[in-house]
Amino acid sequence: MGVVCVAVLAMALLFSKALAQGWDNAFATFYGDMSGGETMQGACGYGDLFKQGYGLETAALSTVLFNNGQTCGACFEIQCFNSTEWCAPGTITITATNFCPPNDSKPNDDGGWCNPPRKHFDLSMPMFVKIVKDYHAGIVPVQFRRVTCVKTGGIRFEIKGNPYWILALVYNVAGAGDVTAVSVKGSSTGWIAMTRNWGQNWQTNVQLVGQSLSFQVTTSDGRMVESDDVAPANWQFGQNFEGKQF
Repeated sequence: MGVVCVAVLAMALLFSKALAQGWDNAFATFYGDMSGGETMQGACGYGDLFKQGYGLETAALSTVLFNNGQTCGACFEIQCFNSTEWCAPGTITITATNFCPPNDSKPNDDGGWCNPPRKHFDLSMPMFVKIVKDYHAGIVPVQFRRVTCVKTGGIRFEIKGNPYWILALVYNVAGAGDVTAVSVKGSSTGWIAMTRNWGQNWQTNVQLVGQSLSFQVTTSDGRMVESDDVAPANWQFGQNFEGKQF
């Protein structure tokens, strides 16, 4: 086994070990109503959460958990905790798709549930009521842990921008879920490292119009998947394409 393979395997094992380390404490609230409320855009840039496969099984994360967008796409198992009055049995699994901003007007007030250093999940109402007896609880203590993301189909690449720069939204990522690096290769170029623009939107200023595109995606556990010739040479801005999956 080569050195690179050993290193990747070691990182994957460390990630699996981290998932097995047990639960951490946080709080949870909900937004919207039973229809799910707002399911568009968000700080990760995923856009229409139903169209892109995330649905209502999502959450906005507080500052400390969101980590400037680096946690976008990660999956968490959550259960209500230490409240016989409000807690229902069972757990939910969500994908991090948005940011719960701090309340700057009340930096030290209990109303600023997403203020640092608090760990907090703002859930869709349908997910919230799965772990509480009554939504009137409003806010409940929870326990959470990172889990492996299970997704249907391959990693998706939505290409935006203009002829002078390309922005690729990377979503539907299984495994660790959170993307730490993306590279793109045109049919006439070598591999080009893209930079995170915001959320899971990755950018390059290299002009690639008219070339077929390949992508390499690396997640936080150090695993990388390469999808060759994902987009044909006649791709158009606004289109999305399916690559390989972890």
